[in-house]
Amino acid sequence: MTEYPSRPGFLGTPRSRRDLLRATGALALGAAFAGPLAACAREEDAGPGGPAAPPTGAPEETFKEPTRKLSGELSILLWSHFVPSHDTWFDRFAKEWGDKVGVKVTVDHVDQAQIPTRIAAEIAAGQGHDLIQYIATLSQFEPSVLDMKDVTDEAVNRYGTQLELCRKSSFNPTTGRFYAYSPGWVPDPGNYRKSLWEPVGFPNGPSTWDELLQGGAEIKKSKGVQMGLGMSQEIDSNMVLRGLMWSFGASIQDENENVVINSPETIAALEYMAKLFKETMTNEVFSWNAASNNQGLVAGKMSYIVNSISAWRTAQGTNPDVADDVFFTPAMKGPVAQLAAQHVMYNWIVPKHAKNPDAAKEFLLHYTENFAAATYASKLYDFCAFADRTPNLDAWLANDPFGSKPADKLKLLSESTKWSTNIGHPGPANTAEGEVFNTFVIPNMFARVARGEQTPKESVEMAEAQIKAIFDKWRRQGLVGGQS
Repeated sequence: MTEYPSRPGFLGTPRSRRDLLRATGALALGAAFAGPLAACAREEDAGPGGPAAPPTGAPEETFKEPTRKLSGELSILLWSHFVPSHDTWFDRFAKEWGDKVGVKVTVDHVDQAQIPTRIAAEIAAGQGHDLIQYIATLSQFEPSVLDMKDVTDEAVNRYGTQLELCRKSSFNPTTGRFYAYSPGWVPDPGNYRKSLWEPVGFPNGPSTWDELLQGGAEIKKSKGVQMGLGMSQEIDSNMVLRGLMWSFGASIQDENENVVINSPETIAALEYMAKLFKETMTNEVFSWNAASNNQGLVAGKMSYIVNSISAWRTAQGTNPDVADDVFFTPAMKGPVAQLAAQHVMYNWIVPKHAKNPDAAKEFLLHYTENFAAATYASKLYDFCAFADRTPNLDAWLANDPFGSKPADKLKLLSESTKWSTNIGHPGPANTAEGEVFNTFVIPNMFARVARGEQTPKESVEMAEAQIKAIFDKWRRQGLVGGQS
């Protein structure tokens, strides 16, 4: 591996890690970095998280000596996983690696909605965790983090080609820097109730946005059961509304990072969503947090949501009848494309204030080496960016080791890369796209139209002004391509 950058000096008055965690949890440092805080709920109640793992079948973990002598402490901050069994595995896994290499590892888990604000607070303080993970692109923090090119290059050297979806979600082509390391991701399929969709003529669920409207409206009219596509300031709304835009041929930027949101295609997507809301949903979708659609599905109160498999895994343990009735669809086909955003995009960053960047980067390679164990511990939630690291994934999806009925319910996810793309499509997940994402410009744009507060044209023009200001700001700093 190439030589790691040396650690910059600390800024500010040193505090204990506990004091820093307490303080940063209360800080909000502006929408440009962190965005408004979503409700601090996990995506679903921890509960049992679905059935227990079989007594055998977990991949064997391997260990390779680091490329250099390590010592000291390594502090890691990451989200509280939507499948709680993952965190039990990760905490043990990280500590055991630390014991073998002579590093004291501490792990802090927090709700995913708190992490961007926590990062901004630690950067402002000039101290905090050495290694931080988030579930969406962290491109907005590029000026304050180490270049992860050395880790990415070494991973590619060891494990083969990185999934382009993950590369475009961690690399800035304008600066040539990897603002994050992305070893994994999570698909975002549709989740539908077969017993509700079969009577309205869609036994295999909807396959197009038109079918979603047709079937969803009939289900709400005949059964009083709504759909769950959010238009709120939370991560799921951000994802599903981008997928809708792309399917209609709209996007925030083009492949050259020019702002192109003000288009007839965006207008058409807004008009469609307003109609879908009116005929299939209720006002609660405007105030949802990341847990709301999951909770509604598990409780049997939703006919369709766009989400990962975590809500269904929870239902396996808490409401098995609903779990057996939940099936999955690929991204909905639109007039132009069939695309969905990833549900989760793992971004690992090492802030410039990190005290032990060598250990942080060596741990990430160890984690990637054993990604099959992460996939298994997450009950097939986490997918790897390096296909060779999870050689049994397709077999697991075709015959779920965690008791799905039928056993091949997840098989369609084997082809999820065909209909999944990155935030920022058709361009990269650049710094400006990161800020647009974390300030919820897109959900707000859709909500104004669905509520009748603005016409589609007015709402697009307002969003365009906000987005252009964000792009221009980062473009002046040399972090975004395109033209003003």
